[in-house]
Amino acid sequence: MSDPLVSVLVTAYNAEPWLAETLGSALAQTYPNVEVVVVDDGSTDGTLRVARGFEGPRVQVVGQVNAGACAARNRALAESNGDLVQYLDADDLLAPDKIERQVARLRDEPEGTVASGPWARFRERPGDLGRGGEAGWEDYEPAVDFLVQSWSPGGGMMPNFGWLTPRPLVDAAGPWDERLRKNQDGEFFARVLAQAARVAFCPGAWGYYRSGVTTSVSARRGADVAESLFAAAEGASRAVLGRLDTDAARRACASLWMGVAFQTYPVAPEVGARAEARAAALGGSDAEPGGGRAFQVVRDALGWKAAVRFQHVWYRLRYGR
Repeated sequence: MSDPLVSVLVTAYNAEPWLAETLGSALAQTYPNVEVVVVDDGSTDGTLRVARGFEGPRVQVVGQVNAGACAARNRALAESNGDLVQYLDADDLLAPDKIERQVARLRDEPEGTVASGPWARFRERPGDLGRGGEAGWEDYEPAVDFLVQSWSPGGGMMPNFGWLTPRPLVDAAGPWDERLRKNQDGEFFARVLAQAARVAFCPGAWGYYRSGVTTSVSARRGADVAESLFAAAEGASRAVLGRLDTDAARRACASLWMGVAFQTYPVAPEVGARAEARAAALGGSDAEPGGGRAFQVVRDALGWKAAVRFQHVWYRLRYGR
């Protein structure tokens, strides 16, 4: 297929300030065969109005009662027709040639390959926070080796917009888990990569992650998301170990579990204790939470839990929360 249809799936909740720029980046793609599906997840601001302003032959807009980001992504996929799937959150951006570069690479790759690309954080304009390199910007075979690298100490990440995924892999992975409130994309793409044969990294296929958006899923904290972090890690580690049960994969999954412990302490220590037990059952991990110089001094002297408690007290004193 020379020009496969690419479905850009945009899910939005109270994204009025950013949505027009995001949709503009999707429609400005140099690759010619793109459809855009926007699902407004019950926004209470002008998000749906902004989306309707783009509606036309290439843009379908769907409004639904608020059901969460995962339900919105499942709805967007169901409404789409593409051979390749590009997920895009309503505050992030794609470089104009992002999809073109990835489609070109996939044409030369075997069936079951998913494309990735470089990404950078920004606040106002793409690239305004720099374009540093990230661990994981390379090819992988099998694809789950990306996750082994990503979850290990010093590993990198790939935002959901970084991937361009053949629809058969998305279908084989199954739907987004609508129970999850945190690390939804990490759990979903772990299942995708467990189904994939290869990751093909595409230099120049940039995407941009907007920082400082306090309403985003990634900004949520507290006991109400701790169980979601645990469930997401459970699904992700199961997917990896079901495909690649090696010592390296087990250590990586143990590090993933320790990440849950770091994120849930001291708000939900019982969840963290369960995560630590999962890590120990896999052989343990030498992962440590990162932080500034003062954090590292306390961590090295008194342990990571004392350092995290110190960090929480410092944030309350400085920000009143």
